[in-house]
Amino acid sequence: QVQLVESGGGLVQAGGSLKLSCAASGRIFSSYHMAWFRQAPGKEREFVAAIRRSGDNTYYADSVKGRFTIDRDNAKKTVYLQMNSLKPEDTAVYACAASSGYYSGRTGEWEYWGQGTQVTVSS
Repeated sequence: QVQLVESGGGLVQAGGSLKLSCAASGRIFSSYHMAWFRQAPGKEREFVAAIRRSGDNTYYADSVKGRFTIDRDNAKKTVYLQMNSLKPEDTAVYACAASSGYYSGRTGEWEYWGQGTQVTVSS
């Protein structure tokens, strides 16, 4: 199985920025599409952003488009989520995911998951 470990979460004021990292091990990182999802208390998990295995294509949820950027460094086996202009409604546990085939915003189409990192945005 692919192992994914997120880091970089924390507490930030509204309008601030955070950068999340997801480090992968166990398989060839460049073989997988990568994505970020988030889940707030009392809400279902939602798609945030995805990046193709080659890094040549990205896909964002409308709620974060223009504020968040997903990127990857295949040499470092790491995917990043740069979050700018954060809002209180961005507060959630953010988890990274990997897929060997599918590339979509649907949770069920992603094979491997990290445990998540907490992001809290204060007003």
